[in-house]
Amino acid sequence: MSAHSEDGAGPAGGPGLPGGRGTLVAGLAAAETYLERARAAVAARVAAAGTDGLERHQFAAHALAWTATLVETLRQTLGWAERLDAAGRLGEVECLIAQAAFGEYLAQLQGGIALSQGEIARPADMGLDARAVAPFEDPAVARLIAEGNAIAVRRRIAELVAEGNYGDRALGDETLDLVREQFGRFADDRIAPFANDWHRNNDLIPEALLDELAALGVFGLTAEEGRGGHGMGKVALAVVTEELSRGYLGVGSLPTRSEIACELIGAHGTEEQKAKFLPAIASGEIIPTAVFTEPNTGSDLGSLRTRAVRDGDTYRITGQKTWITHGARSDLMTLLARTDPDEPGWKGLSMFLAEKPRGTDDDPFPAPGMTGTEIEVMGYRGMREYELSFDGFAVAADNLLGGHEGEGFKQLMATFESARIQTGARAVGVAQNALELAVAYARDRKQFGRPIAAFDRVAGKIGWMAVEVMVARQLTFFAAREKDSGRRCDMEAGMAKLLAARAAWAAADNAVQVHGGNGYAVEFPVSRLLVDARILNIFEGAAEIQAQVIARALLADRN
Repeated sequence: MSAHSEDGAGPAGGPGLPGGRGTLVAGLAAAETYLERARAAVAARVAAAGTDGLERHQFAAHALAWTATLVETLRQTLGWAERLDAAGRLGEVECLIAQAAFGEYLAQLQGGIALSQGEIARPADMGLDARAVAPFEDPAVARLIAEGNAIAVRRRIAELVAEGNYGDRALGDETLDLVREQFGRFADDRIAPFANDWHRNNDLIPEALLDELAALGVFGLTAEEGRGGHGMGKVALAVVTEELSRGYLGVGSLPTRSEIACELIGAHGTEEQKAKFLPAIASGEIIPTAVFTEPNTGSDLGSLRTRAVRDGDTYRITGQKTWITHGARSDLMTLLARTDPDEPGWKGLSMFLAEKPRGTDDDPFPAPGMTGTEIEVMGYRGMREYELSFDGFAVAADNLLGGHEGEGFKQLMATFESARIQTGARAVGVAQNALELAVAYARDRKQFGRPIAAFDRVAGKIGWMAVEVMVARQLTFFAAREKDSGRRCDMEAGMAKLLAARAAWAAADNAVQVHGGNGYAVEFPVSRLLVDARILNIFEGAAEIQAQVIARALLADRN
């Protein structure tokens, strides 16, 4: 790579990559060999256990999922660096980010991956012995593991990001670069200065801001142009979502339900449904909400009990739903209910485009047959969460999505890829915000006669935050490109959400630590990031669900 000299020394005298690009290539080859050995070992275990083998060996399977996620992250990190190098834009910070990512993730593959704070998955958990990790003992790879993410590297990265250089995103598209700049300015000017007050007061995001976002095309970004949208891809959605979430997670999450509704209707709706709903959603005239989860089902959607009974030209909805975001202020519910009580599991489910009047503070749910109670939450505010009860709530039969019963679960499953990619972007935005707050505070806060950024433990935290934010971003962009190419990407979308959510939580936690006692004070925005980041590992499928999706894909023949 051109930013390094022949001996691997970095520019400007900074720490350099041992061996340059060739070492990264060797490191990736070692990781890929290890992954194939892990896949074979776990597959043998699962097969030997019979039909419920994946559940019986869940820990090993999830260790495999995380292994594959880190290997894919290294693959995308190398690709990112190579694209920058080819464009003549590979600088010192990008080289060091790539180096540190390889050094750290190779070490985790070799020694143990943290599935959570109290769960470390080691090679033996997948049935691997010392021979399986032999590829990491290659001298060049071993040196990369030993030195790639050393404190001197992280300290130098921290020095560079303190100058505002967080690394080139390598979007490779002038339009996307302009979109990022536009929404970055919008987040800085119209969101960030007010976000903490919205959070602390549990305020709804102001209607005026929704109108501004609608005028910018946020709610119809990927909808087809003939239906009022902008016809942009999921990469553009990821770029916009990240910048808005960098300002405030609640604002970055506003497009999520519109995207779900547009994707459901665009792919499965009748022509009449498309004409009626898509332009209004894209313009922001209609605010949708997603009404899927029930109190006792969680991610087990096949166990949904909410009933939809046909009554002439109307369906009557009866049951309970929970964790309904933006429920009161919405005009349209994409609502999943059981139309065939005799059909077990997901086969008896149907999707409805359930219209409702928009609520007010005094009367949040004015529709007959529908009541709601707010769920008080510690973070992820701005839209509010609700538990809803339906008792004969009326939905026009014409609003059965696609006009056919029993298709709801399959229709919904098709939206999970996009939702998880967008959640990856939301997580990256929160992590980037945490990084920026930590950098600013460490630069200005002085202890023992110098800025705290000068201390290794602070600089090391900031340096690694910068690394993980960038590589999670590149993994998310990769999943978005796969989606834009029309390829199945449930595994890749799951990987993006899995890694980015962990990166956001770690970044928020480290940013609070950098702030010390002030990080625990509610008037400092970094305290909000901690509670916002925590939800990212739960909604749109918890980390355990993502790992299960990835493991299932790895162990199945996807051809």
